[in-house]
Amino acid sequence: MNSVQVKKMIASGFVAGLALSLLSYGGLFVAVQIPFLAPFFVEYLSSVFISDQSRDVFFYSHAMLISFALSFFWEKFKSSFSGSMLLRGVEFGIVYTITGLFPILWLTYSQIEVSATMVLSWLIFGLFQASVAGIIFAKMNP
Repeated sequence: MNSVQVKKMIASGFVAGLALSLLSYGGLFVAVQIPFLAPFFVEYLSSVFISDQSRDVFFYSHAMLISFALSFFWEKFKSSFSGSMLLRGVEFGIVYTITGLFPILWLTYSQIEVSATMVLSWLIFGLFQASVAGIIFAKMNP
């Protein structure tokens, strides 16, 4: 990779991280206010998800971490995606979801006491995140 590619990768990763932070945490705040969505979030009241706040930085840095990882993945495989910016971004999101997210969520569901609904919500959210990031990468780093 040359320095121009690295700069594009870092810049697009940073922009995607900011966008995902706003969408993720803003979306969560809004979702708990919507009556038909609120039941999906009841499981998060379980003691499994209650933090002592000593590791909250990991939770809040997730959007940046995933964005930079996805930016690296985009740089390596962007030539595999064709079509409009939107189509390339969504296709990128689908590829990441199938190859990276689905297997780990399968393992999580098989070994940790979480509901299928919760795991499905993580899968949908991950697809959304990767697609948004992919659209940003397709725009900033075609």
